[in-house]
Amino acid sequence: MTSKHKNLQVMSNTGFSAPNWHAKAAETQKFGEVIADLPLGLSQKVRTEVVGQLNLILADATALRDLYKKSHWQVAGPTFYQLHLLFDKHFSEQLEIVDTIAERIQTLGGVSLAMGADVAEYTRLQRPPKGREEAPVQITRLLEGHQIIIEASRKLAKKAAELGDDGTNDMLVSDVLRPNELQVWFLSEHLVAMPLTFPQ
Repeated sequence: MTSKHKNLQVMSNTGFSAPNWHAKAAETQKFGEVIADLPLGLSQKVRTEVVGQLNLILADATALRDLYKKSHWQVAGPTFYQLHLLFDKHFSEQLEIVDTIAERIQTLGGVSLAMGADVAEYTRLQRPPKGREEAPVQITRLLEGHQIIIEASRKLAKKAAELGDDGTNDMLVSDVLRPNELQVWFLSEHLVAMPLTFPQ
């Protein structure tokens, strides 16, 4: 036993609490399970269906968030400064979107995806190479990620409204769909072919 662990043992013997190294316990709620009794006015069946779809959008939004940070770090070329700042701004906005979706999942009594390995397992976004790509390729990848999230958000927002889950519908439209649409506009303007000089 190292001196560090001996000190912890002495502290625990004297009444102080000590950390329980490598503690293990059963999960209190398994992924995919939804709490049965919640006074939300929505059945467990409805909440389970919505939570499952929200976790897919969460995985995609998390992957897109990280793709923005990768692009922020690795962007190069004549538009470096503008894109470096834009990618970081969009990263911060996606960070808020990810948190909002995860909180909605928890509010509905579900368990949100949280770890990178789990996100990688569930996301529908194509994994980029580890190395640097040209700025137009980075932008195209980001736009493809937005398209996946926007299409899934529209579909689930409509489904949630049909199921009477107005909270999820509102969250998807206001906090996921609209910010992603706005980011698409900012990104797509960088791909427009415009002359940099005017003819004499």
